Amino acid sequence: MAQSQTKTSSMKICHVLALPYPGRGHINPMMNLCKLLVARQPHILITFVVTEEWLGFIRSETKPENVRFATVPNVIPSELDRAKDFPGFLEAVSTKMEAPFEKLLDELEFPVFAIVADSYMRWAVDVGNRRNIPVASLWPMSASVFSVFHHHELLLKNGHFPVELSERGEEVADYIPGLPSTRVADLPSALYGGERQVLHRVLESVSGVSKAQYLFFTSVYKLEAQVIDKLRAEFPFPVYPVGPTIPYFQLTDDNSSLTTSLNGLNYLKWLDSQPSGSVLYFSLGSFLSVSSAQMDEIVAGVRNSGVRYFWVTRGDTSRFKDGGDDKGIAVPWCDQLRVLCHSSIGGFWTHCGWSSTLEGVYAGVPMLTFPIIADQVLNSKQIVEDWKIGWRVKKEVASESLVTREEISELVQRFMDRNSGEKKEMNKRARKLQEICEVAVAEGGSSITNIDAFLEDSSQNLSK
Repeated sequence: MAQSQTKTSSMKICHVLALPYPGRGHINPMMNLCKLLVARQPHILITFVVTEEWLGFIRSETKPENVRFATVPNVIPSELDRAKDFPGFLEAVSTKMEAPFEKLLDELEFPVFAIVADSYMRWAVDVGNRRNIPVASLWPMSASVFSVFHHHELLLKNGHFPVELSERGEEVADYIPGLPSTRVADLPSALYGGERQVLHRVLESVSGVSKAQYLFFTSVYKLEAQVIDKLRAEFPFPVYPVGPTIPYFQLTDDNSSLTTSLNGLNYLKWLDSQPSGSVLYFSLGSFLSVSSAQMDEIVAGVRNSGVRYFWVTRGDTSRFKDGGDDKGIAVPWCDQLRVLCHSSIGGFWTHCGWSSTLEGVYAGVPMLTFPIIADQVLNSKQIVEDWKIGWRVKKEVASESLVTREEISELVQRFMDRNSGEKKEMNKRARKLQEICEVAVAEGGSSITNIDAFLEDSSQNLSK
């Protein structure tokens, strides 16, 4: 049912339905895009559709008045189980949400003039086409990852899918349109890892994009210009890079109430007291993690390095007595982009989720990459080899061997050495990418222009 009805008149209004995949790495980019749409067109009404469980998670988060929530039933009894059975969860999203979504469409107060749906909600395109509602498919990962899946038949043709990494992982795929040469081992892990059981759903989602009326990328055009240009040449509809779909527009807000962690430490004040570029920010995302043994090595390695650190633990501070030590702090949660943009941050240890990657790029911070699964593998390759703004911690993602605390300590010390020529050059390249992002989201920039073009199209549809 719809929540928090927005005041509206009886006149015809531009009503857009936003449908994210029920996961944090999908909901956040979709909500940020909705906030940008509303900022560009204040008279638009957006209904943001989530499962009942996710409404409980995000209900209290700040949003514009004319973005309202609506819910559909949970696809499984407890969606928190998705980490334990991701294939089962994805299957449920793919098969159980369409009917209640259509029912919701019939119950909405105002007619819908456009749907923005996560590409993983493949069936939403079919619903829109049946009802003559234009659908914009929002791809929540990099355009490069999309291109790999979109051109998977080229991998088949060249014998690189399916493949055993132990045999052919070092071979190079240099035939994917728009992508620089890439090792097979650096392709998204769904192509060769334990995720193969979900691959058919991923490929189905990507192929379904061709039936949409628009394709949104959460990326920035100049970060992936070649691959986006190639995809634009293949699709008959507009392809709009509108990123970075991160909350950069909220950095000027006074969020002082959000800067106190659960142990009572004001972490922004702690950052204020640290030397410029001296702190390593550490986060492995909100969903999947590494083994306990590997985490023990990482924690020991970072602490033994003597480098200042800011660690986001996702609630588990058991490895940190009293929330840290004299070199660093450990907090259960933080405003990540605000922290990354702080002058004391000199590096970002990241799992390479796409949103985190974009936040690191936007903040102009070099990265230590520790990808775990899925698109994170190719994101790591982009960071290290294509953009040259980071180093790998683990050379081979699929390897079962631990990265030891001694290796980590030595790597972190070198990475955070502000006087090394290598780090200075990396900082320069990171700042250039930061400038690319800033230009894209400024008035007249590529991302803002693309958002305006979509809104113009929606307005024309409204007037028909």
